[in-house]
Amino acid sequence: MKDLIIIKIGGNALNQLQADFFKQLRIWRNDNKKILLVHGGGPMISQLCQQLHVPITKENGVRITDEKTLTLTKLVLLGQMQPLLLQKLSDHHLNVQGLNAASNYLLKGRYLNKDKYGQVGAITYVNKKALLAELNQKIGVLAPLALTEQGEWLNVNADQAALAVASYLGAEKLYLMTDVAGVLAQGKVVKKLNKQVAAKLVQDGTITSGMFPKVDAALKARRSGVKEVFITNSLIKTGTKIESEDL
Repeated sequence: MKDLIIIKIGGNALNQLQADFFKQLRIWRNDNKKILLVHGGGPMISQLCQQLHVPITKENGVRITDEKTLTLTKLVLLGQMQPLLLQKLSDHHLNVQGLNAASNYLLKGRYLNKDKYGQVGAITYVNKKALLAELNQKIGVLAPLALTEQGEWLNVNADQAALAVASYLGAEKLYLMTDVAGVLAQGKVVKKLNKQVAAKLVQDGTITSGMFPKVDAALKARRSGVKEVFITNSLIKTGTKIESEDL
C-alpha cells in the first residue's frame, strides 16, 4: 500500500533512538504517510524472567513460551516496552496510539509448533480496515502478540510480526531497526543484500543467530512485494538495503 511505512524497533534499539528518528517520523506524517511501529522487548523479557527465576530457553532463536513466560511477555510488551515508546514519541510531539491484538482483533495467528515452542505463534490475519483506520490520524505502536481463533494469546517474533503486517498490507517501506548500522561484514556495512549474498554470509559465519531473523524477515518481505526494505539503526541512513534476488 502506497504511503504506508512500517518500522520494527527492538528493545536494544529503543535506547539508541536519536533526534533524527523522531524528526523523520514528523516529516513523513506531514507528508500524510501512514506509520506503524512494531516493537519487540526481548532483552526486557529476559531480564524479568531472570529476576523472577523463570527459566529462559530458546531453540532455533525462538523463545520457548509456557504460560508463565507468556504472562511475563505480555507484562513487558504491554506494560513496559509500549508505554516507554509511546512516551518517547509523545515527548517529541508526535500523535500516537498504542495497539495490540485485542484491539478489534488486529492480529490473529496460529501455533508455530505448540509441542515444541509452546505459546509461540505466526500471524495468519491482519485486520486491515481497523488498522488503517487507526493510522489515518495517529502513529500506531503495535505489540507483537496475536490471538488464535479461540482467543488464546500467542507470542510472535517481532521481526516476523513486522514482516507479516507489511506483507498483508503491502507496505511501501519496511525498516528493521537494530543496534548496529546494518548487516556487517568485516566491520563494514553490506550496502545491498539479496538471497544469494545472504546465503554466502550465513555459510561463512558472517551472519549469525542474532542477525539471521532480521535478514530472513527482510528477504521474505521483499519477496512478498514490499518495495523497499532496510536493516539499519537510522531512518536517514539506508544501512543494508534488501534487493531483488536477481541483483
